[in-house]
Amino acid sequence: MDNRIKLYIWFSVIFSVLGEEWTADVVKSIDALVGSCVVLPCTVSHPGTYLSTSRLRGIWHRKDKWEEFFYHDDSTKILDSFKGRTRLLGNLGQNNCTLEIVDVKDHDNGPFCFRIELVRKDTDQPSKEKFSFVEKCADITMIHDKPQLNLSPIKTATQGKPYTLTCSVHHTCPSHPPQIKWNRERKDDNITEVHKHIHSGIWEAESILSFVPEEKDDESELTCTATFSAGIKYEAKFTLNVKRQQNYNHIIIPAVAVTATAVIFGLFCVLMVKKYNMWNRMSRLSLLQK
Repeated sequence: MDNRIKLYIWFSVIFSVLGEEWTADVVKSIDALVGSCVVLPCTVSHPGTYLSTSRLRGIWHRKDKWEEFFYHDDSTKILDSFKGRTRLLGNLGQNNCTLEIVDVKDHDNGPFCFRIELVRKDTDQPSKEKFSFVEKCADITMIHDKPQLNLSPIKTATQGKPYTLTCSVHHTCPSHPPQIKWNRERKDDNITEVHKHIHSGIWEAESILSFVPEEKDDESELTCTATFSAGIKYEAKFTLNVKRQQNYNHIIIPAVAVTATAVIFGLFCVLMVKKYNMWNRMSRLSLLQK
């Protein structure tokens, strides 16, 4: 193929790529529990064909200071206050630029902005194609209060019948979900864990306790404890009320006893009557023979 034609095709591809738009979708605002971790959902799209992760470099930086990095693949460039606490969860080649921040601090409130760079194959250095999405940055609202643990359904249990109680809590870090434990974990108890994605950046951890209440469980206290990363613990308590099953033994047993006595007495009477009749016939027969 003529070199001029090759050059024309190469420029056509470059201009078509540059003429299209790179976009990123970043969560606008999210709550995070201080001391826990948080995930900032992010997706990026680019024009043209597939680009491998090795050709792309994802960077998170301040909105007003582009060279202050929250995350960079060269850890020496990351701000000291964020070193060792950030990583990309997503695969850039699959358009996922999600950022995770662990051990959340009070000062981790951003805004956090994403930038993507095309890297040269031969030198692994960024090319001139760099795209910062400062119009779509993420803010983090710090939560110092205890997260709400929900216990449901709170209802009266019945002795001898299966009973189920659910403890759930929202969190912002699927890689380090809170661990939920109960203060009763008996041999016959059944505990099921469920993890759900509620919406962008929010997940739910759920523990379902199933057991058969006994009479001794009445007015016992059930405690559900959620332990977040960094050892932060929160509790929810519930006093169990157990309704006793109706016991009809005090009625049934005497009734059975009376009935049995009546039957036995009736059989005795029948036998006595038969015995009397037989004795009577034998007496008459004896008189006739004389």
